[in-house]
Amino acid sequence: MRQRIYVALAISAGLVALPSAAFANSLASTTPSNGSVLTVQPNAISVTTTSPLLSQGSTIAVMASDGTEVDDGAIAIDSATVSVGLKPLTLTGVYTVTYSALAANDAPLNGSFTFIFNSPGAISSPSSAPSSTPSVSTTPASTTGAADTFVIVLLVLAGIVLIFLIWYARQTFGWGKPKKRAPRTTTRR
Repeated sequence: MRQRIYVALAISAGLVALPSAAFANSLASTTPSNGSVLTVQPNAISVTTTSPLLSQGSTIAVMASDGTEVDDGAIAIDSATVSVGLKPLTLTGVYTVTYSALAANDAPLNGSFTFIFNSPGAISSPSSAPSSTPSVSTTPASTTGAADTFVIVLLVLAGIVLIFLIWYARQTFGWGKPKKRAPRTTTRR
């Protein structure tokens, strides 16, 4: 009976110790992708996450290299995707997309990425100025899902090793077992 209690406690401790990052919202994809070079203006910019987003609280903004805002401000949320429409792009250069995606019971997922637009009148290789905002890599969801699965498998294996070590210590050192007393010897006179 005690062994079952120890096993249940060990499993419970392992489940509590699971990192919350394994269940956190993360970036699945962006449209256009980070660093892409476009010769045709997109109608909208979108960010897709791994968790469904709340209907309010998510934002997305698009800035041209000269600092002007080029999105039309019409933010739409469809399940795990937040998108915004674009005004006509007139400048060739680097455009920065900044987003904040809010899922239920999770901290906002904040980040930014860039794309390059070559206007059809002047297709050339633009010089990209360094961005002061950190860019977020657009790792495919399958890669982050595989990493999360790997971490969970490692935690389960660590729990199994912990249970084995507890069992081994009990067997080796006799923990939890009543100690045997040497029989008394009485001498008669």
